[in-house]
Amino acid sequence: MELEQLRIFQAVAESGSYTKAAGKLYKSHSTASRAVSALENELGVRLFERGNKIVSLTKEGKFLLAEAGELLNQAESIKARIKEI
Repeated sequence: MELEQLRIFQAVAESGSYTKAAGKLYKSHSTASRAVSALENELGVRLFERGNKIVSLTKEGKFLLAEAGELLNQAESIKARIKEI
């Protein structure tokens, strides 16, 4: 599990769309899709229910979104604090 995969997952979850998330992160749709698929494969669960151009979180996806948010915030905090040393 990589931070970039979590960032992409978070963006897809918040926007409800791979296309919107990819655009926001300056990535391609396929890059976003591969990142989420890799997370799903690693975790052994589906993170999204996929519909017609919109995605919604599964219960596992909701759990990961909360945990990923905390982890990504912590990573940003570490980057900011390390510069102060």
